[in-house]
Amino acid sequence: MTHFAQYPEIISKEVVQQLHFPVSDVLATPDARNLRRYSAERATTLGNGYHGKVDIYFKTADGETKRVQTTVWANDAEYITLKSGAFLPMRSVLGIDFL
Repeated sequence: MTHFAQYPEIISKEVVQQLHFPVSDVLATPDARNLRRYSAERATTLGNGYHGKVDIYFKTADGETKRVQTTVWANDAEYITLKSGAFLPMRSVLGIDFL
């Protein structure tokens, strides 16, 4: 079990676009944000090079933690783009587990 949430709701990547996300960043420290950015870069490399999947843990605007298992195609400072073409705001991501 990951340290991001004990029992997060698991959703499909197709549902991500229907969700609403927090306005402010869910991570409080610059170090945590840097680690998230590094993990997003690793997930993108894994996705593009090997089509490997990751678990992404994130919060919605209502404060619920969710988990989506997917391949990451791209990322930048603002968003993570998933295999389905959906994207997650980077500010909503708690962390990434590599499978």
